[in-house]
Parts: sequence; structure tokens; C-alpha cells
Amino acid sequence: MDSRTLIRELIAGRPTPRCGFWMGNPDPKTWPLLREYFGVATDDEVRRLLGDDLVWVMADGGYHGPDGRPAFPNPRKREGLAAPGVFSDCESVAEVAAYPWPELKDLDFTEQLAAVRRTGDCYRASGMWCPFFHLLGDLFGMEEYFVKMYTQPEVVKAVTRRVVDFYLAGTEKFFREAGDEVDGFFFGNDFGTQQDIMISPECFQEFVFPYFKEFTDLGHAFGKQVLLHSCGAIVKVIPDLIRLGVDALHPLQARAAHMEAENLRQFQGKLTYFGNIDTQDLLVNGTPEEVKADVRRVKALLGPRLIVSPSHEALLPNVPPANVQAMAEEAHLPWT
Repeated sequence: MDSRTLIRELIAGRPTPRCGFWMGNPDPKTWPLLREYFGVATDDEVRRLLGDDLVWVMADGGYHGPDGRPAFPNPRKREGLAAPGVFSDCESVAEVAAYPWPELKDLDFTEQLAAVRRTGDCYRASGMWCPFFHLLGDLFGMEEYFVKMYTQPEVVKAVTRRVVDFYLAGTEKFFREAGDEVDGFFFGNDFGTQQDIMISPECFQEFVFPYFKEFTDLGHAFGKQVLLHSCGAIVKVIPDLIRLGVDALHPLQARAAHMEAENLRQFQGKLTYFGNIDTQDLLVNGTPEEVKADVRRVKALLGPRLIVSPSHEALLPNVPPANVQAMAEEAHLPWT
């Protein structure tokens, strides 16, 4: 069974000879260490040696705004999460309408589609990243975003509608052009901290989940499996995510509160688990044998609908390549 078929079948809940494996999307500073360790010249050779079953092509790079303007400003890159955004002082829906929102005509997915088509027999996870929850935090400033949910909900909803509509239209355009080349709609919104979800369940129901469902519905309408990335302690909303149509949940942050495999097992059979090999301690400080033992533990607890992968995809340079190799080797062993 080739990798593309294996991951499709696994996410669909059908029997497979083994679990899936994805090494993640290492930090740029990590790649030279991996290439040197494995004695190869390219990143793709590293992936082939490790037996990656999945390739992720994020389609957001297809936006080319006027005068080089990004689709959305990101002040937190310079000033942190508390940085004020362009709508921090917004008082009316009219101000929202007057903002120069990105336009569909400025999206060109030529490069992203070519990247998808170069992937061979790997499972192709793609689509626009659609991080509308993050972007609302950028556009208002995170604190102001959460406060305005109570003080000016109509403004929050007006901005959310604009952001969501851009990503829905862009992703629909991408999927129409990609056709059957893409298997899964992989998009991301981090709903949790290390300890809990970021806002109340009630606020999720009003300000997040109605829009979130539009994305899962879009993916399914195009015949794509829906893979959600959300870091943090999100166990409180996993039942909602399942109800709203998520097929696979990534990255299962193993050391966040209540995200250990033993607790996540309660959702077995309702979605595919994608991740959960700890990048905060184990992959950094453990031995290869300890990594293999943990992969066996996670496979026993969360299989058979499991894609073994780091609990955050951006592997940092402090993760020894030998531990990445150990994770891959154990993941590829057949079910016992």
C-alpha cells in the first residue's frame, strides 16, 4: 500500500498495515543538521529516508497584493501578542466595511499547484491555512479581540466575516484548480494555551464555531478529508471539533493539560489522531530507545487511526536527528 492510499484509508477509518508517519515541518535551522546527519544534499532526500507518508503544501503564498501588501498585517511578529491591531479602536461596522480587504483576484496558486504535483505517492495535505482565529487576534490585538466579544460583538462578527469570506473564496478557488491532486484540507487555528482553551466555551460557540464549520463543510464539499491543526490544551472542545466535521486532529500537544494519549483515547473511533510524540521534552532530551518506547505506547493507546508525528511540527535544532530517526523507524513497524 503506497503512502497516499495508506493515509487516505487510515483517516477514513479503514484497516491499514501500519500507522502513518509525518516528520513535521522542521525549522529552517534544523534542516542543515538533518541533511548532515543523513549524508544527503536535499530536504526531500531526508523525507524519503525517514519514510514520510504526507506532504504539506500551504497555499497562502499565492497571495500577491498591490504594492507587495500582505493579505493581513501581522503586528505580533514585531511587538508580540499584545500589540494593538488595525481594529483596536474600531467602533462601528461601517469602519470595517471601509478597510482595504484582500481580493480574490490577487491570488495565484501556480507555484503551490506545481508543488502539490511534485509529491509522488505521498498523501497531499493542502489548502489555504485559514487561521482566522489568529488573524482576529492580530487585527484587534489579542486582548482587545477577546474584550470586544463582550463589548462590541457586532464589530467582531463583521471583521470575522470579512476574513473568513476571503479564505473561503480563496480555498474554493484553489480546490477547483487542484482537482483530485489534493487529498486533505489541512488548516490551522490554535485554540489552546498550555493549560486550557483561550476563551470560554460560550464564546467559541458564538464567535468561532459557526465560521469554523463553513471551512469543514467546504473541504467535504470538494471531497477532501479535513485535518485541523490546533496546538494547546483543547480537550474541552474536541467533541465540538468532531461534531463540526474534523476528520484528523493535529498536533496533539502531549504535555499540554489533559492532552496525553491516555486521556485522548476517549475520542477513539471518532477521528484520526495526528501527532502526540512530545517535542517539549522527550524528543529534545530522550534517548532513541526512549523515543521508540513512547511511539509504541502512543500506537497502543491511539491506534489504529493514528499518524505518528511530533507534538509540534516545527522541529527545532535542539531535537537530535537520531531521535527523529527513531520516531520514524518505530512508526513504520507493522501493527502487532
